[in-house]
Amino acid sequence: MSDQLDQPDDVNLADLPTPAGTHDLLAKFKPLIREREALLATGVRDPFAIVMDEVKSPTLAVIQGRETILLGTYNYMGMTFDPDVVAAGKKALDEYGSGTTGSRVLNGTYGGHRDCEDALKEFYGTKHAIVFSTGYQANLGVISTLAGKGDYIILDADSHASIYDGCWLGNAEIVRFRHNSVEDLDKRLGRLPKDAGKLVVLEGVYSMFGDVAPLPEMVRVAKKHGATILCDEAHGMGFFGANGRGVYEEMGVEGDIDFVVGTFSKSVGTVGGFCVSNHPDFEVMRLVCRPYVFTASLPPSVVATAAASIRKLMNAGDKRAHLWKNSRRLHGGLRELGFHIATETAQSAIIAVMMPDQETTVALWQALLEGGLYVNMARPPATPAGTFLLRCSLCAEHSDAQVDQILAIFAAAGRAVGCIA
Repeated sequence: MSDQLDQPDDVNLADLPTPAGTHDLLAKFKPLIREREALLATGVRDPFAIVMDEVKSPTLAVIQGRETILLGTYNYMGMTFDPDVVAAGKKALDEYGSGTTGSRVLNGTYGGHRDCEDALKEFYGTKHAIVFSTGYQANLGVISTLAGKGDYIILDADSHASIYDGCWLGNAEIVRFRHNSVEDLDKRLGRLPKDAGKLVVLEGVYSMFGDVAPLPEMVRVAKKHGATILCDEAHGMGFFGANGRGVYEEMGVEGDIDFVVGTFSKSVGTVGGFCVSNHPDFEVMRLVCRPYVFTASLPPSVVATAAASIRKLMNAGDKRAHLWKNSRRLHGGLRELGFHIATETAQSAIIAVMMPDQETTVALWQALLEGGLYVNMARPPATPAGTFLLRCSLCAEHSDAQVDQILAIFAAAGRAVGCIA
């Protein structure tokens, strides 16, 4: 008796008729598919399908044969090509191979993983640190583990997708407050049961508009209601605060934040995520946090580059100062040209150029690319409904001359598209 299927080898399953009553699970995305097809039919390039043919430095790449200034990479501190960071990765690759093929709780913890966590503890001045395989998993794991059924998570309406997904995975009650509204946070916390577990999730820098949270006021309100506080410093690590720890350090609330989550994919210049804390029972997270337990650990070369980068960021005052100078110059220059910027002043390394609609946004994005400048296009659902923008992410390695070039390219592209006079 054969265990093979009784089916000719030349039959293509895709050609078989769909059984009656079968529901197409991708049908719900048809409107998005039609929208994208209509947009591309106008002759514009796909903003979400860019290929970097060659990356020459933290600020330069080759895209379709053209040297292009990178202004949309989140490489805030320019660590991706740092010689010491690259050397650490190469050494670990030679000594430990390309991967661990195991979870951190099984065979996936090497000396490099512990060293990376030690570097985080040194950088943040905390007693505990845990490294995840991505920044997304850090939020997914920490939030879902801290707050479960019967608990409440109170979060900013503009929170990152990974924060929302962490809420849903943990099955806690989700309460949203208006973006950066201390008054609304206070009101919504006041409506919750006094004896319930409450986790307030904040972000130092919000990634779409580049605005910062009023952390001192929010921390005061959260503590008044007996809430635990988690702060995501993905976009603040490296260049906010005297030690580069983030907005919470800059604003003087280090002693009041219970958990800090971050990523290696921004200022650290590699991939991975983490959480640091002084909570005395923090280490239990290694046994109960599903996105930590049930995934393979980072390759040794990655944690080696992360540890080297983090330690160099401890003494990166000059780079921080130059990045802030770049941010203020670009923000002021774009406003002077007539562009609408999301914030009145430069609040971070993210400069968001607000646009009226998708068509104009894509047209300006393409004109910039053809002029030799890459920026990020952002649209719903990554942004609030009806909001379109071009997001610029500055780097500490952008030279003064490059900032001049960036402004010149924006000026030419903006006038060509009709965004500015």
